[in-house]
Amino acid sequence: MTCCTSFATQDPGAAAEDYSPPCEEIAWASQPLGENTYRTVVSIPALRCGSCIVAVEQALAAQPGVLAARVNLSTRRAAVTWTGQRDHPPAIFSTLRAIGYPATLTPEERGRDEEVTRLFKALAVAGFSAMNIMLLSVSVWSGADGGVRQGFHLVSAALALPALLYSGRIFFVSAWSAIRAGRTNMDVPISVGLVLAFGLSLYDVSQEAPHAYFDAATSLIFFLLIGRTLELLMRERSRSAVSALSRLEPAGAHVVGAEGQPTYLPLRDIKPTMRVVVSVGHRVPVDGIVKEGVSDLDASLITGESHWAPCGPGTLVQAGVLNRSGRIVIEATATAATSFLAQMIDLMQAAEQAGPRYRGLAERAARLYSPVIHTVAVLALVAWYQHTGDWHLSLTIAISVLIITCPCALGLAVPIAQVVAARRLFQRGVVMKDGAALERLAEAQSVVFDKTGTLTLGRYQLTVPGNTPSQIVAIAAELARHSRHPVSVAIAQRGSPDGGFAVEHAEEVVGYGVEAVVGADVYRLGRPDWALEEDQTPAVADVAASSAVLSKNGTCLVRFELTDSLRPGAAQLATKLRQQGYRLRILSGDRLGAVSTVAAKLGIVEFLADLSPAEKVEQLRAARDRGERVLMVGDGLNDAPALAAAYVSMAPASAAEVGRKQADFVFMGDDLRILGEAVSIAKATRVVVRQNLAMALVYNAVCVPIAVAGLVTPLLAAIAMSLSSIAVIANALRLSRGAQQRRLFREERAATGFRAAAVEP
Repeated sequence: MTCCTSFATQDPGAAAEDYSPPCEEIAWASQPLGENTYRTVVSIPALRCGSCIVAVEQALAAQPGVLAARVNLSTRRAAVTWTGQRDHPPAIFSTLRAIGYPATLTPEERGRDEEVTRLFKALAVAGFSAMNIMLLSVSVWSGADGGVRQGFHLVSAALALPALLYSGRIFFVSAWSAIRAGRTNMDVPISVGLVLAFGLSLYDVSQEAPHAYFDAATSLIFFLLIGRTLELLMRERSRSAVSALSRLEPAGAHVVGAEGQPTYLPLRDIKPTMRVVVSVGHRVPVDGIVKEGVSDLDASLITGESHWAPCGPGTLVQAGVLNRSGRIVIEATATAATSFLAQMIDLMQAAEQAGPRYRGLAERAARLYSPVIHTVAVLALVAWYQHTGDWHLSLTIAISVLIITCPCALGLAVPIAQVVAARRLFQRGVVMKDGAALERLAEAQSVVFDKTGTLTLGRYQLTVPGNTPSQIVAIAAELARHSRHPVSVAIAQRGSPDGGFAVEHAEEVVGYGVEAVVGADVYRLGRPDWALEEDQTPAVADVAASSAVLSKNGTCLVRFELTDSLRPGAAQLATKLRQQGYRLRILSGDRLGAVSTVAAKLGIVEFLADLSPAEKVEQLRAARDRGERVLMVGDGLNDAPALAAAYVSMAPASAAEVGRKQADFVFMGDDLRILGEAVSIAKATRVVVRQNLAMALVYNAVCVPIAVAGLVTPLLAAIAMSLSSIAVIANALRLSRGAQQRRLFREERAATGFRAAAVEP
């Protein structure tokens, strides 16, 4: 069974919700991941809450061929990873339609604006009705009697009807879809409570009873819509960061043709090796290397750095930076889909895929809510009827139970905190790739740093011995041009482009250096213990600074000394983390002398040098086996396995592509103090999540007995329920303020007695 139909058999008159895209369209829209594995993203407009996420993910995961399904509540999309023939995808669309969540393949951006408009219109109608009915109710409570009271009730009924039909349909449609699919969601008890409250009030009016609860029904709709609108607006705020990055992508650029004339091409048609003209005031369309011109680049919207960076021939530039002062020509090194900016957009979108343990608890509670609360309401109805014989009183109490225990606060407890935290991190220059990582970051006990490019800037200053022939430097520069390692970049910049030495083919050995065969000679540029014969290595390897050696057939031609400066804020970060009880270590592949120098400057007593990627992973696995939760911070290609092995990981935006993809967090700019802020935000988010869940649970624990005891009217139940949701949202919004976030972090430390982890050095 597949989720698609052919073009020939598709019924053009079918309803939109019964439509399944053709197989050809799904195949075109699916991203190949290799080995007959594909990723399809679908839009699900009916997603509303945590229980919706559980229902969709479980239904999709049960389909043959589906490897994983992740739902993004903020964007109302599901990413489905599946295996099989591309033209025979799994039954994605028919499965979702069967459980009441019809999906489309290509979401329209304007659909978000339509949803906001629809909610605001419904909110306006409900607010108008609720406020006017409340005014009439005040007159009744003040002593209106007889025909006047009955007239007020009739007017209230007339005002409540459009609110119920127009504004309440948002809940009724969702509830009916769930019931039709044989399940329940949070809108089912809401809809039952609304219908019963309105129906009972109509009955009371027909019997000329002194009280009616039209105000309760309309107020419930009004407050529920306030909470739902705030939630949607919060999601829009989190998406605004992605939108801001997306807007940095130009539609196209001028590419220098074969005859030297610039030709405008759409962004998607720009390929590596093409030469792209970037005029003053334009943004760099794709990653590349400057070939012509000198200018200043403004990367403030990407890195958060306010100063301009000069650029000239040989400078690496990233997509999205703004050209400020001069015309430059760059040689593209990536396509638009693989550029740095595209990767940042993907990372930010992945940040909304939050799925930590706390959210799972909220989802399970929300899933259990409907059957439990319906049972409680029915039991209250039966018990009160048996006790009093008054079915009207019994039904009123049952309605109050249904209304007051709405789990909106429970459903909002974690998603709202995650959205605000992701936004706060992004404002501070940290992109969160995985929502579960936010929880792991708050639980980390120790921090492991790589050195080059992480604790240091990775921008080497090269020292060449004064008696070195220029021909030797030219050979080293030619080999260095075949690598993007910071050391190679520094050496390449010292050599002349026309040095008279040409290498047709050179191979980079990751973690060691560059090797080239010229005639019968083997040239190596890189680590001394790799480039030199064994008997020569000790003479040049035991140095205080980083070094690279150019060798010919194992014999040293020249030794380059390289010094690297610490990243801004590295010392402050190390001090802050030590004060908070973290164990700090450096695991580096660099020379012992260079690592010990950096460690001494930062006051880090534990460090290991000359480590291979496998040895770094072994160290992290040993820490994991001891029960230690390690935050790994690294940037290089050789750090990717270690980033994957750590409990939680971070990488700078300047890291190698595979490192950025492997890390849980990516931080912009050079200042390392931002890592400390990220840790504080993670801990503050954990406080807010716990507070929100506690508030929701305490609210229900207190209010359910009160409602069952008959001490709450439907109106008071509606107000109490809505206030609980607003309180949860307001509590989460505290994360958006720096001072509040720091206070929450102090609360976390005081509450948990956080001290240095019990890990022996």
